[in-house]
Amino acid sequence: MIVFEDAFEQVLQHTLDLGDETVVLSKSTGRILSEDIKADRDFPPFNRSTKDGIVIAFSAIEKRITRFKIEGILSAGMPQQSLSTDTNCFEIMTGAVLPEQADTIVMYEQTEIKDGWATITSTPNKGQNIHRQGSDEQKGAILLKKGTSITAAVIGVLASVGKKEVSVKKLPKICVVSTGNELVEIHQIPLPHQIRKSNSLSLAAALEKIKITPKPLHIADDKDVIEKELEKAFLEFDVMMLSGGVSKGKFDFIPDALANLGIKKIFHRVAQRPGKPFWFGIQKEQQKVVFSFPGNPVSTFANYHVYFLPWLKKSLGQEVEKQSVILGEAIQPHPSLTLFVQVSTQWQQGKLIAKTIKGNGSGDLVSLALADGFIRVPQGNDKIVQGAVFEYTEAS
Repeated sequence: MIVFEDAFEQVLQHTLDLGDETVVLSKSTGRILSEDIKADRDFPPFNRSTKDGIVIAFSAIEKRITRFKIEGILSAGMPQQSLSTDTNCFEIMTGAVLPEQADTIVMYEQTEIKDGWATITSTPNKGQNIHRQGSDEQKGAILLKKGTSITAAVIGVLASVGKKEVSVKKLPKICVVSTGNELVEIHQIPLPHQIRKSNSLSLAAALEKIKITPKPLHIADDKDVIEKELEKAFLEFDVMMLSGGVSKGKFDFIPDALANLGIKKIFHRVAQRPGKPFWFGIQKEQQKVVFSFPGNPVSTFANYHVYFLPWLKKSLGQEVEKQSVILGEAIQPHPSLTLFVQVSTQWQQGKLIAKTIKGNGSGDLVSLALADGFIRVPQGNDKIVQGAVFEYTEAS
């Protein structure tokens, strides 16, 4: 059995690089850029108005001219016009191109307009209310770096540079495997000795949230059947995510089956709670990775978030960031185990405060629905006081 810190480091040392693929922009939300995105022209591409009003040449103000003949009205989308003389002006709308020979925009609120003439009622500053060409970014500048998550805001940037298709990191093909003769489908009425499947559906829902649609596979507790079904699955999938069958019970056949299939065990059993029986292994030549979680719901859910999601981020070329919370109450650590404690969180005066959720062990499904995430409590003997800072993993 290894300690949590070593297990976590080992997981991050065995990432996959599955390459890149091109997707249409409308389907790219939530994916990870695999290319730098550069500006194809200046941002903004022209001097543009930031206000509705009139546009003048400031030289007129220097000549003490305050009344201007209106030559026309400029709106966003019109080609650039030219001011014929500094005694004239254009009305101009927000987003319109600044006309040639003009350099200052005066808001309507500081003008009086009547019979085709505009009178300025407040002395302007030269160059005011203009968004200058290239002032945001210049042509060729890197706007988005590879490794960036594509959000709604990022979509807008990609669209602005004409990326109707975008290169993203490939996502792993994942098979979510459940084992156990006690499991039945959710539409069935379980017998007294049976339970409905839940772990595999929770994992599938969590994966769907990050744009991965896994294939579900249920295998009965039969050693030969398990080995045969896993062998077939390894031909198709990059990641096997199993729930159950890795403890020390007489029917926990998963470790032996994986060994027989040539999957190298990196570790089995971690000094943590929940999820102590966690098994992790690889098939290096074929680039296969196995996350075999314990069957209890809280164990599976915690290990998915604590281990798999950081592994995926690193595999996709992203930084594995850490988040912290402040403990809202005292807590007692375990002398020899790292604890992943379910918590609810709330922002208070700009600080994220966590309060523990009292569950009934790693089989307590209901407590999961109440939790916002997990705090990692290092092993130790002394009670940790309220106000201590803990590493926090948000649950999806």
